[in-house]
Amino acid sequence: MSTTCTALVIPVRLDEALRTVAIDATPDVLRELVGGHLESVSRGDWHVYLNAEGHSMNLPPNIRAAQLIHEAGLDLSDATRGTAVFLGRTGPGGEADVPEHLLRRAAEMFGSPLAA
Repeated sequence: MSTTCTALVIPVRLDEALRTVAIDATPDVLRELVGGHLESVSRGDWHVYLNAEGHSMNLPPNIRAAQLIHEAGLDLSDATRGTAVFLGRTGPGGEADVPEHLLRRAAEMFGSPLAA
């Protein structure tokens, strides 16, 4: 069963804009966005999907995603590599729209409106 949700996608490249996208939050779609096997880290009402093999694939660190994660209460700077996909969370394994507080904080931190 797929769930359509609004996700915050933070590309690893600094010249690429952050964006919000409506996605079918299935493992296949998430794997395509992060470019490989999934790793999920949860905190409160959100979670972030990352490429589980980011280190071994020599993906560059995602500085913006690491900063947002730190601002939201976690320190994953070394593990945040490649594109990051933020979603909201409802119970164990449930997907929801990315929380508004993360969207606002991302816009404040990175100084530009989020591209749709």
